[in-house]
Amino acid sequence: MNMVTVKQVEDDTLVSKVATHEQLKCPRFCLQGIRIPLYQFSSQCLLDNSPFEGLPCIPEEEQSILDSLLLAQWEDRVWKGVLRYDVTTSEIKVICGQRKFLAQLNEEWGINYMPKHEEKKICSQGDLPAFKWTKHHEELLFCVASGEMLKPELIPSAAVPDGAVLIIINEIPVEYGHVFLVPCGSDSFYRVLDARSLEMVARVAVEINNCSFRMFYDCPAAGTSHLYFQACYFPSPLPVEFTPVDTFFRDGRRGMCISCVTDYPIKTLLFESNQKVKIMVEVLVEICSCLQEKSIPYNLLISDCGKKMFLFLQLQKLSNSRTLSAWECGGYFLFKSTSEFDQATEEAMLKKLSDVSLDDEGFEVVKQLCCSIADKFSG
Repeated sequence: MNMVTVKQVEDDTLVSKVATHEQLKCPRFCLQGIRIPLYQFSSQCLLDNSPFEGLPCIPEEEQSILDSLLLAQWEDRVWKGVLRYDVTTSEIKVICGQRKFLAQLNEEWGINYMPKHEEKKICSQGDLPAFKWTKHHEELLFCVASGEMLKPELIPSAAVPDGAVLIIINEIPVEYGHVFLVPCGSDSFYRVLDARSLEMVARVAVEINNCSFRMFYDCPAAGTSHLYFQACYFPSPLPVEFTPVDTFFRDGRRGMCISCVTDYPIKTLLFESNQKVKIMVEVLVEICSCLQEKSIPYNLLISDCGKKMFLFLQLQKLSNSRTLSAWECGGYFLFKSTSEFDQATEEAMLKKLSDVSLDDEGFEVVKQLCCSIADKFSG
C-alpha cells in the first residue's frame, strides 16, 4: 500500500451502512461496510522492549502526517456545519494571580442540544458521549491502528480494523480540534483502561508531534458503557505544566520517573519517560486499576508529545457533587455566563480544585502504591 496525501483523503467518498440500537454492543457488525481514512502506525511498538524516544516536537509549519490529517478532517466538518458553534470565537483570559489559571467564556458549551434529525447523529453530546452507529456518520473522522510496515501509512479509504482507535469530532468543543478517541475491539468497545488502549492513545500523541496537542482521560462513572479519551489543541501550556515537581521515584536504567506536583491545589503526580514508554504505560495502568478498585476518582492529562502523563487524584464522589474534568484539574475552566466569567478569581479556582482533592493521608498511600508497582516493573 502506498502513501497518500491528506488531500486524497479529503476527496475520498465515505461509505456507511445502517446499524440499529441493538447493534451497539457489536462494533464489528456496526462498522461493517464503513470505509474511512486509516492511519497505520509503523511496526515499532511503544510496548516492546526497545527504547522509543519519539521525535522532538516540531514547529507547526512542519506538520506530521497525522497532525495534518486530524486538522484537515476537523476543518472539513467545520465547513460542513457539524459543530454547534465556532469555538475559536470564545473569549479566553488569564485569571489574575500567581497560578495563571485560564478561563473561557462559552455560553453555548454543554447545552443539551436536540438534533433536528436524531438518526443522523453518531455522538450525542453531554457530560458523557453516547455513541450511536447510524445511517450518517459525519462525526467519524478517521481511525488509527497498528501496522506492519517500517514507516507509518495513510490509507484514504479502508475498513476499520480490529483494535483500532476511532477519532470522532466533538460537536460541542472545548477547544480547537476537540475530538474523542474511542478504542474499539473485535466485538465490543473497550470498557476498562488497559495497557494496550493507553499505548495506542499515547502513540497518537507521539505521532501528532505537536506541542499544542493535549489528551485527557476521566475516570469513568458507574454505568459507563465504553472507554474513551478526549483531545484538543491549546495555544499555551496548562497551568499545572508550569508547576514545580519533586521526584520521589526514578529508574535511570529505564528512563522513567514519578514526581509530585508541588504546591498545587489538587493532588497530582507526574509520570515521565524519555526511553521505554512500555514501563510507564504499564505502571500507570496498574496504578489506575488500583485507584478504581478503591473508588478513588482520577484523571489523566497527556502532554509534551506523549512524554508526560499527569495523574490527578480526587476525593470519592459524594451524591450531590461532581468530579472535575481533566482540563479543569489542569487549570482550564469554562464559564457559561458573562457574569461568572468576569467575576472568576484565583481564590475561587483554588477552592474549586482543593475541595475535590484527595487528602494528604490518601496521597501518601497512593505514592507508596506507585513506588511498589514501579519497583515491580523495574526489576
